[in-house]
Amino acid sequence: MKNQMVGAGMTKLNQPLGGNEMPRFGGTATMMRLPNPSTPEGLDACFVGIPMDIGTSWRSGTRFGPRAIRAESCLLRPFNVATGAAPFDSLQIADVGDVAIDTFNLPQSAKIIREAYANLLKFPVRPITLGGDHSLTFPILQSVAEKHGPVALIHVDAHADVNDTMFGEPIAHGTTFRRAYEAGAIIPELTFQIGLRGTGYSPEDLDWSRDKGFTVIPADHVWGKDLTGLMAEIREKIGRAKAYVSFDIDALDPSVAPGTGTPEIGGLTSWQGLQIVRGCKGLDVVGADVVEVSPPYDPSGNTALAAANIAFELLCVLPGVKYN
Repeated sequence: MKNQMVGAGMTKLNQPLGGNEMPRFGGTATMMRLPNPSTPEGLDACFVGIPMDIGTSWRSGTRFGPRAIRAESCLLRPFNVATGAAPFDSLQIADVGDVAIDTFNLPQSAKIIREAYANLLKFPVRPITLGGDHSLTFPILQSVAEKHGPVALIHVDAHADVNDTMFGEPIAHGTTFRRAYEAGAIIPELTFQIGLRGTGYSPEDLDWSRDKGFTVIPADHVWGKDLTGLMAEIREKIGRAKAYVSFDIDALDPSVAPGTGTPEIGGLTSWQGLQIVRGCKGLDVVGADVVEVSPPYDPSGNTALAAANIAFELLCVLPGVKYN
């Protein structure tokens, strides 16, 4: 594995395994073929997988999401040509593997995830999670809030995920942000839900979020629009608050990302997704996730490829990343 010597302390920074060193279809199947250390000690940021789909309500398959995202990430290169971000020249980054959830018990899995991230966050590391269904974000936010206090939230999704219960269950992929609000893990007035759309049950479907102080930005409000101005407004509102970014891949239109459990037409374009993530530069992002990639519905691999790119872009906006 190639390393780079930098800084006064001559710290070795991990580098992705390049396509000219090893064919992209070879090497270790980690995110960007990074090292897989046994501990997050010494890391500034890390990728984590949560292979689960027991919180889904329609099409399953997201348990295979982290593996597919990692496979498609082999195409990624370490420098962001568009933004100038050079995360691997700036931070110590690795892939710390997967959380071993209980695939037969969702409440127990939530407990396992919360404890896993509590242990992870004992170290000064910023995790980027590869999902997995969206129910995983609630226990992550609980652990993040335990360390940092309530956080600002940028939630990119086709769905608000603020149901009270689903089939009588309080934890599912459609209840995540109601539970996070109730747990005091997020700052309501600094919570932004972008890309919401699709059919609903009543005109009040988005009112719960609005009533709690969330800013709701439906997809049809941004059709055909450049989102750099919107993200500038969001950055100004969030200011110095610690922030978390949760990106459900179904926020993107199914023409871009068909491999997901609950697709909705009329979604964001891939470039709008990039604008949202790149617009987080300057925020104190303490963690992020990319969720709801379902490889069985992704025969081309394009959904997992989009998710891998979003995960890389999230890495590029973390504090401490150098820009050329």
